[in-house]
Amino acid sequence: MSYATIMVHVGIDDGCDARIRVASGLGERFHATLIGIAAWGPRPPFAAEGMVVDFGPSESETAAMQAELGRLGARFRATLGATNRPVEWRAALDFPVEVVARAARAADLVVVGAGPQPDDSFRALDPGSVVLRAGRPVLTVPAGVDALVPSRVMIAWKDTREARRALADALPFLHEADRVIAVEVCPDGGEDAAQENLDDLARHLARHRIALAAGITMHADGAAGDALIRVAGEERIDLVVAGGYGHSRLGEWIFGGATRDLLARAPVCCLLSH
Repeated sequence: MSYATIMVHVGIDDGCDARIRVASGLGERFHATLIGIAAWGPRPPFAAEGMVVDFGPSESETAAMQAELGRLGARFRATLGATNRPVEWRAALDFPVEVVARAARAADLVVVGAGPQPDDSFRALDPGSVVLRAGRPVLTVPAGVDALVPSRVMIAWKDTREARRALADALPFLHEADRVIAVEVCPDGGEDAAQENLDDLARHLARHRIALAAGITMHADGAAGDALIRVAGEERIDLVVAGGYGHSRLGEWIFGGATRDLLARAPVCCLLSH
């Protein structure tokens, strides 16, 4: 198993060029086709005096939006530089989450930014929504990270469907790693069950010719996300693998605490699957 196609979101955030370099490096590592993708959403309809008004963009506005997307495409190719790998560019006049979630059907791995995003709902991409909608593993890249060599990988384990999906999706990274550890944050009295989970995980990975160097069960004095981020720092982790937990409520995505913390504050790349 490998990643044959890697898709990277090209946006207006400060970390965009570094994220492209991360995706490019992974493309070299996995001999993958690289797809750059960008989008700009039009103004939505609005209600006025009991009527729905939808002017849509004017011809000049549409031309300006398309020109800006073209500049992002040129930026994508310039940041990549010369390459022998297949490269594609995709752009659309629609909201970024919609475009990336749809286009994810063409990718094995989707690379997006992490942390605070620009306050522009028409051009900025919400990474959490992509995790929950793409149906593909999503690699979140925090600002300041411009390379990913997955030597030390941490599996944030929880005995759920999402964590199992993330583990399977991360196998190409796990095969590349020099050291793999697993961490389960458990409640008081849950140590035995957590250790049994990690023992099963170790046996499963061994059958994939992956050695689990350490299985750690721990209690979190505060939030589970804080504990995971702390261990990642102590173990000098390059990549965290975790399930992405959330649901939609009244049109907004509500995330579990650990997922929210990893999306917002993890200083390293995270592979999240839902």
